[in-house]
Amino acid sequence: MNPSSFGPGFDPNTPNAARMYDYFLGGKDNLPADREAADKVLRFVPEIPIGIRENRAFLVRAVRFLADQGIRQFLDIGAGLPTQRNVHQVAAEHAPGSRTVYVDNDPQVLVHARALLQDSPQVLVVEGDLRRPEEILADPALRRHLDLGRPVAVLLLAIVHFIRDSEDPAGVIAKIRGALPPGSYMAISHVAVDERPQAAPGVERVYSGASAQFVARMSREIEPFFDGLDLVEPGIVNLHQWRSDLPVVAPELDRIGAYFLCGVGRVR
Repeated sequence: MNPSSFGPGFDPNTPNAARMYDYFLGGKDNLPADREAADKVLRFVPEIPIGIRENRAFLVRAVRFLADQGIRQFLDIGAGLPTQRNVHQVAAEHAPGSRTVYVDNDPQVLVHARALLQDSPQVLVVEGDLRRPEEILADPALRRHLDLGRPVAVLLLAIVHFIRDSEDPAGVIAKIRGALPPGSYMAISHVAVDERPQAAPGVERVYSGASAQFVARMSREIEPFFDGLDLVEPGIVNLHQWRSDLPVVAPELDRIGAYFLCGVGRVR
């Protein structure tokens, strides 16, 4: 990653949540500050890379399922840096002609994503903040690319745990859900700290100096985010338990409780 491509005002010394995620995935789109912060997080929760990889695997299975349900429009909010097996790639494999919009509020992510995806006519990258869903859904470019009168799949993967309680994450999700036509779907994944609550304060401290602040939540605090959706089987479960067709990355995950919850629900 070339820091000079981000333009004036870019601070390479501030850890970036998207680049830390890339580092956890084993990617190369990260800087020394990101790696240093990520390594601090790993001291508290060394199994994070397992959860991150399972989250990407959930993305693939969820998009495949949604394509099988006839969904041809995908809205990925908080998309992060493009990596392998992105939403539009999986959708194209299972439903050629599908259209995808990636939304992020990180200028560095936007620059990188637009450069990589500029030759993909079925894909659009727009700036937007999950905290202001009305602005995202009103974006003229997004509305030209997607027909919001027809079913849409909205993906909120590993993003809601960066929305503080004071910013009303449940209300934000409800606004998006309420704007979608019947037959649409929402897919959500969220870190749960049930198994390691004592590590949560340390992780939150590390992210307090990053571009996005992590919010530790127990499973009982995450489950209401799915209210108003008709959940598809198997409901709200750990990532590796959602319609998995391959062995999990770490079999020991079957012996623990909630650590990274996910689910897919249909809009009534």
